[in-house]
Amino acid sequence: MEDHQLLELDEQKSGLGKVEISPEVIEVIAGIATQEVEGVAALRGNFAADVAERLGRKNHGKGVKVELSEDGIVVDVSIIIAYGAAVPEVANLIQLNIQQALETMTLFASMKLMFTLLAFILNLLRPPLRAIRN
Repeated sequence: MEDHQLLELDEQKSGLGKVEISPEVIEVIAGIATQEVEGVAALRGNFAADVAERLGRKNHGKGVKVELSEDGIVVDVSIIIAYGAAVPEVANLIQLNIQQALETMTLFASMKLMFTLLAFILNLLRPPLRAIRN
């Protein structure tokens, strides 16, 4: 039984074959589109992704999880929002940017996108705890 899902694009009339896109490709596209939005300080990944990034491996899909369902594409994005940014506005811009990027790069404009956004606010203005104690 194969558990690896692929998204099949409608076959064009050219007859050259079919195109399949893996969820990992969609994760990378969504991750890059998210990082382009003003107010996003960083994508929030797991421990393994953070270690790999510190060792020099760039992970553009960090903080993004994609599931393909019968209804469409489910995109879960975990981000760190910069302090002072309006969370609803940043969330809306992320959704729009991901949707536009997916439509441009994969040509499936008719797919239904469902978003879940997990946000953490980062206060860049507050000094670190070590500086306060000294």
